Amino acid sequence: MSENHFHHNHADPCDHAEPKACGCQCGDGCGEGSSRLSWIMTGVGLLVFLAASAGFLPNAGTIVLYVLAYVLISFDILRESIETIRRGELFDENFLMSIATIGALIIQEYPEAVAVMLFYKIGEYFQDKAVERSRSSIEALMDMNPDHANLMEDGADVRVVTPDQLRVGDTILIKPGEKIPVDAVVLEGESQLNTSALTGESLPRTVRAGDPLLSGSVNLSSRLVANVTNTLEESTSTRILNLIEEASEQKAPTEKFITRFARIYTPVVVCAALLLAIVPPLIVGNFTRWFYRAISFLVVSCPCALVISIPLGFFGGIGLASRNGILVKGSNYLELLAQLDVVAFDKTGTLTKGNFVVEQLLPAQGITEEQLLRTAAYAEINSTHPIARSILEANRAPLTASYIQSVEERSGQGIAAVTEDGVLYAGNALLMKENGIPYIVNPSPYTVVYVAVGKTFYGSITIADQIKEGAKEGLAAIEQAGVSRLILLTGDRQECAEGVARTLSIPEAYGNLLPQDKLAHIERLSAQPSAGKIAFVGDGINDAPVLARADVGIAMGGIGSDAAIEAADVVLMTDEPGKLATAIRIARRTRKIIMENILFSLGVKLLVLLLVALGLANMWMAVFADVGVALLAVLNALRLGISHI
Repeated sequence: MSENHFHHNHADPCDHAEPKACGCQCGDGCGEGSSRLSWIMTGVGLLVFLAASAGFLPNAGTIVLYVLAYVLISFDILRESIETIRRGELFDENFLMSIATIGALIIQEYPEAVAVMLFYKIGEYFQDKAVERSRSSIEALMDMNPDHANLMEDGADVRVVTPDQLRVGDTILIKPGEKIPVDAVVLEGESQLNTSALTGESLPRTVRAGDPLLSGSVNLSSRLVANVTNTLEESTSTRILNLIEEASEQKAPTEKFITRFARIYTPVVVCAALLLAIVPPLIVGNFTRWFYRAISFLVVSCPCALVISIPLGFFGGIGLASRNGILVKGSNYLELLAQLDVVAFDKTGTLTKGNFVVEQLLPAQGITEEQLLRTAAYAEINSTHPIARSILEANRAPLTASYIQSVEERSGQGIAAVTEDGVLYAGNALLMKENGIPYIVNPSPYTVVYVAVGKTFYGSITIADQIKEGAKEGLAAIEQAGVSRLILLTGDRQECAEGVARTLSIPEAYGNLLPQDKLAHIERLSAQPSAGKIAFVGDGINDAPVLARADVGIAMGGIGSDAAIEAADVVLMTDEPGKLATAIRIARRTRKIIMENILFSLGVKLLVLLLVALGLANMWMAVFADVGVALLAVLNALRLGISHI
């Protein structure tokens, strides 16, 4: 397994590095299962137990067999109990089960003592397997990094190396069926990629020369030659693995509450069991009856159903989100996603594609569309601005660079280019006014470029940033998921902001915002008592402060800047706003399952504790209230790991 995969102390919800409040160590392996020797001893112990139960021997011989069966079956549990006593953790579940069953032996309930320990051990085994299965499913999901790469040398020779040996600028060969080892850009070839491990998207994506390749994707159809753009440590797959590992260490408030609750609850019920064994016999007598009730009380007391199943539930939710191309950096953020009331969006790159296109040509009388576009293209011929690029890409007429004698960029207005035929102007309305050019106002909410030659107005060009496919449906899905308020925050003009908001049915839009203005807006929202939990969705480096300030910062992972992704709490790998609706549904399903486990576990335990105290429940019911309930809660939590959204 790659070193970038989950280490046990990161991924396992039952982490030995930080023992749980109830002290439960989850059996013998906490995901690795009990040792083979332990289960051989358990098997022999079961045979001895059956022989004792057959009643072929005299009473003394039967007792010896029961005691031998008990020792064989519970040897590893008794050993762990001694270790917990040495560590000063008296309320470990193994210790509680040992005291309870030894008490049963003392009052001569031999079959019950052995059977309870056997049932407990089998229940722990299934719990361990459930936890191991959950961890393994995440490891399989995140198994992105291949163990080799094909490094091309001297133009043709290929040498097999490990991915960590690749450096920026190296040329690599990616054969059909191979995983892309590091981030790169295609130099030669055309193929289809399976990006499901990164984005959750099942449809293949076509790539050709000039397209980026993300590590962890699988090359499906044809060979590709690519240039390395990131080392293994900086590549997408490694960053995702690091984010998921860090996520397992971020605890949600519910987890923290249960941990604190268990530290108080377990000692309280142990003291209650002690009082149950001592006080009633002093009043009504019959020490044996009340001692039996007390040891049954001990069996019920450990809150492991909560302490195991709740972290496992959050772990399953994070895994389900990952399979859908959503990286949640901690269970605390998953819990916040379930509580979202307000979502504020950046515009460019988040709801729109971030690449401008010519939307409309409005030539003046006597001017053709081709003339208007060609004149604007000449004015913009040497510019690298995105708006200039959109005009140059839309122009199909040939351009002669020597036609332009000089170019002057006028700040806040546009461009004036000197040519053989006069001065070309391309810019906003202010440029027209400053040069005394009569023009026809274009009322479009999008960016408008006015074009003129000398004092002759040639017309206007509307430039629009394309709205992402599915953005409107995605926003509707976010509202259906339970978000009550959508807001647009952008640095573009207010008219442009309102135009995009109308198209996407966003009720609130605020334009002309600098990064500090967006931050101030989020802070004002947070100060409103009725606002609830607030998320901000952005993609640029200028969004990083706002992402960090919001209750939940959500970044676009495909085109988003490194700063935005680092500052965010949730990363949408497909750049689809609708993925946020999926994240909210996953978070709310996770919370629902966790609340089911809390109510079910506490309800059954409190009921059985009461029944035991009243003498209406035996040790079998007590074991069900501990091991049985824990197993049912774990299985319920595992529904997240196998479900689909």
